[in-house]
Amino acid sequence: MDPTKTANLWIPVCCERVMRFNMFVQKNGTVYGSLVCTVCSKSVAYELEHQADLAAYGDGARALSMLGSPKPPKDVRQKVDEDAALNDQTI
Repeated sequence: MDPTKTANLWIPVCCERVMRFNMFVQKNGTVYGSLVCTVCSKSVAYELEHQADLAAYGDGARALSMLGSPKPPKDVRQKVDEDAALNDQTI
């Protein structure tokens, strides 16, 4: 990949805004993350796994590049160009 170009990213969106990502470390050292919608408070939790065997998650499992920001923009998220999904070389 050309170093001047960035790979396509999945952007977590809810209520037309980029979701906030928070990361937490428990006392026992376990790390997890959470995506939170700042509008409706919907959340999704993530557990950290090192070098996960994707085959253990079923046929077609893929690792994704996803944006995580503790302070995302408050602007309404514009719809992505329809050709973006067709041009995605990461799938």
